[in-house]
Amino acid sequence: MPGPFEIKKEQETLVLIGVVSRHEDRRTADEHINELAFLVDTAGGIPVKSFVQSLDYPDPRTFVGSGKLEEIRSYIKERKIDIAVFDDELSPSQLRNIEKVLDCKVIDRNNLILDIFAGRARTAHAKTQVELAQYEYLLPRLTRMWTHLSKQKGGIGMKGPGETEIETDRRIIRDRIALLKKKLVQIDKQKATQRKNRGKLVRVALVGYTNVGKSTLMNLLSKSDVFAENKLFATLDTTVRKVVLQNLPFLLSDTVGFIRKLPHSLIESFKSTLDEVREADILVHIVDISHPDFEDQILTVQRTLTEIKAFDKPSIMVFNKIDAYRFIEQDEDDLNPPEKENLSLEELKKTWMAGTEHKSVFISARERTNIDALRDTLYEEVKTIHAKRYPYNSYLYDIPDLPEE
Repeated sequence: MPGPFEIKKEQETLVLIGVVSRHEDRRTADEHINELAFLVDTAGGIPVKSFVQSLDYPDPRTFVGSGKLEEIRSYIKERKIDIAVFDDELSPSQLRNIEKVLDCKVIDRNNLILDIFAGRARTAHAKTQVELAQYEYLLPRLTRMWTHLSKQKGGIGMKGPGETEIETDRRIIRDRIALLKKKLVQIDKQKATQRKNRGKLVRVALVGYTNVGKSTLMNLLSKSDVFAENKLFATLDTTVRKVVLQNLPFLLSDTVGFIRKLPHSLIESFKSTLDEVREADILVHIVDISHPDFEDQILTVQRTLTEIKAFDKPSIMVFNKIDAYRFIEQDEDDLNPPEKENLSLEELKKTWMAGTEHKSVFISARERTNIDALRDTLYEEVKTIHAKRYPYNSYLYDIPDLPEE
């Protein structure tokens, strides 16, 4: 279904705007802005400059202070910037107030993520889920859309969910939301039936932050050809493959990547996709250990798993991209305790990672380093569940009889 705007061919330029709260340090804020820049790049835009202001909390009227907003306005006017993107969700009133000052297109992080999802959706299922999330985002912002629609030029943040006329109103959108929800209920039933028809094979789900290498690892383990690239949200649809390790078959699924501040509407609309995670027997949590903020990414994934009630499952922690891990050797005269970036990979393994209750494997999917160790670990986990589910097949593998529960 075509969008309501004509999309421009040339790349748009964007400025990135964020706030550092008193609970964050500048390094964390820089990581968040870098991630926002990666989102912009994934959406096809060109990030030109970032503006970050330290505030106890975002200004309820304009997100940043009036002085900072005037500085941003001058820069946008001088450089003829197309879009200002904010690293948090903006309220409808904040959007209106900011647009009046900046006199350019203004989008927030949620709008940007929805735009990427709209561009990445390939199947009818994914497109329906994204369309629902877009309409739910649009509904409270409809007044602003009416006011500024004639000025919009398309491009990033404006891949609309399907309306083609300016007179879109709340009643039409509410009706469309209701219709899409009914459609997704039917899809959920079909997906549930598909899962039921797979029998009682052990199910393993790959989970993790976006762009940590899930699809690459899926291709290695299942010998399939799942689309993978160095972009955020390369995978939206869940891919399920039957895998056999030694003599043991199981189902392996690759799921949509998580990200901090993932719009709640996307979590809701992607319920049927996330059911693959909820109903899995084992989670393989993949982490990009070369990312400077990987511990925060782990917490984001764990929070999302808790939110969808899928946290309490047997898990394997897979620390990927060890080939890209770099550390800064600490000066011998430096008496300060070493920071994470001062630890070698072997030293890092002896920190909190040594005490985690989950099994851990350190690999490089790209270089195929330690993949056999991962296969062995995965085999042992699948074997344990398979033996409980099919005790009469225990002769197939060399493990002791399990006690009755």
